[in-house]
Amino acid sequence: MANYYNDIKEIKFELENSPLMERIVELKECGYADKDQYEEAPQDFADAMDSYDRLLDIVGDIMANVVWPNAEAVDAEGAHCENGRVRYASKTYENLQAVNQAGLTGMTMPRRYGGLNLPVTVYTAANEIVARADAGFQNIWSLQDCIETLYCFGTEEQRQKYIPRVCAGETMSMDLTEPDAGSDLQSVMLKATYDEENQCWRLNGSKRFITNGDSDIHLVLARSEAGTRDGRGLSMFIYDKRDGGVDVRRIENKMGIHGSPTCELVYKNAKCELCGDRKLGLIKYVMSLMNGARLGIAAQSVGLSQAAYEEAVAYARDRKQFGKAIIEFPAVAEMIANIKARLDAGRALLYQTARYVDMYKNLEEISRERKLTAEERQELKQYSRLADAFTPLAKGMNSEYANQNAYDCIQVHGGSGFMLEYACQRLYRDARIMNIYEGTTQMQTVAAIRYVTNGMYATVIQDMERQAMMAGLEGDYTLRRLREMASKFNACTAAVKEAADQDFHDLCARHLYEMAGNIIMCHLLLLNTLKNPELFGRSLQVYVNIADAEVEKQFNWIRKMTPDKVDYYRQA
Repeated sequence: MANYYNDIKEIKFELENSPLMERIVELKECGYADKDQYEEAPQDFADAMDSYDRLLDIVGDIMANVVWPNAEAVDAEGAHCENGRVRYASKTYENLQAVNQAGLTGMTMPRRYGGLNLPVTVYTAANEIVARADAGFQNIWSLQDCIETLYCFGTEEQRQKYIPRVCAGETMSMDLTEPDAGSDLQSVMLKATYDEENQCWRLNGSKRFITNGDSDIHLVLARSEAGTRDGRGLSMFIYDKRDGGVDVRRIENKMGIHGSPTCELVYKNAKCELCGDRKLGLIKYVMSLMNGARLGIAAQSVGLSQAAYEEAVAYARDRKQFGKAIIEFPAVAEMIANIKARLDAGRALLYQTARYVDMYKNLEEISRERKLTAEERQELKQYSRLADAFTPLAKGMNSEYANQNAYDCIQVHGGSGFMLEYACQRLYRDARIMNIYEGTTQMQTVAAIRYVTNGMYATVIQDMERQAMMAGLEGDYTLRRLREMASKFNACTAAVKEAADQDFHDLCARHLYEMAGNIIMCHLLLLNTLKNPELFGRSLQVYVNIADAEVEKQFNWIRKMTPDKVDYYRQA
């Protein structure tokens, strides 16, 4: 029987071969303090890893044998809007029943609320596996992650009220964007007013592009401060579907992810609760929401890339032309090797990011219970910065690769790839949204570029280079190539900073961002190869060739670009 966890050795490698993992689990389990109170709580690190392995085995089983077989039917039927409510595709209800019966909700929440208390890294692995089966279903399932924001910033009363419901299988959404406020969230105008008579807040207005918008529990960004027009007037609210007052006006007719309803919502004096403090909705709470969502889209992208790779390999081995399987032709073999290399590089970046997120979130959680030691405070600062720097890289690079890998998968299929009966066309349509929602790649560049200009990415690259040298790679040909790439990246960064021209800086930002991402992923693959050359050695060599060509391209573009040429790019 197929299993989407056990058939991918690379996932297990990422969980088992990081020196950070033991520390992450120890922090998440608070020194294994739950072991005497909860039967399912691990006794030690080995016990925890064994329980994660068994849980992911269940995820892999359900995804391979329930969700993937349902994916085509879900895509064909899609979700519908009926009398102001969402009706999922028929098979989506089967998928939800399967994951709820298996207890695959509330995964990162503490056990005292009915959760599984999983590290973010393990939850990320589950996200990847779900997305491989059906990216649209992953959208519905992974929005349980919204509960992290409520857990971090809500009151204890709110925690006790809502978290057990999510752990029991209720769904969530984050209601942020509006018809006139997409990426520009400080323009949000959904009105929140306090109802003195009933001692509650009320919401009025509309939201658009809300994934799973008819969910049970919503986190809503709304304008609580009358007369304001910027981010300082926005707060976060909790809306409970049980209270009524919100209708689904329509479901968007989308290119892909048909199983995931994208809704336009109308709020009509809807009762809600303030989450956290007033005026911090955008400044603090949405950032928490978005960073979690961006890591989720990175995992979704990797999962879809895995599906694209599997479909490409299966077809290329089966399809015969000129008397032999097309996988034997170098042109086809190169496409498949490139898919695999981008997949392995992107996955390495995804899990490194997840581990950084785990470290800072666990330390942050401990800080709410006790004062951190000086060493712990330094750790918190370090990993918070690393998570902030790596998240836009993981989301941006992986979502772009999901699109490229799905494209190449269709190309491997040739004319058959254009036919609707092959899964590759669904993967292609599903992938297209990944470098758009939760912040376009352009927005990820904006989030990341300060880590180019302040030298953080360069420092990360240097640290990884030192790790490789300590492992005995001094003089290694691959490491020399990476040094040459880093030298070009540093030269380009210096040239852009020296120009001291904001428009020139903004035009070059995407190029610098991609250079940094490619070099970092090369180093991560190199470090993985040192531990398991059989698993990663080929992908490393292929990806270094891809990255070298990309870095050279960006290097040539920037070194021949000057501020006076920026006007060439103003076409309208």
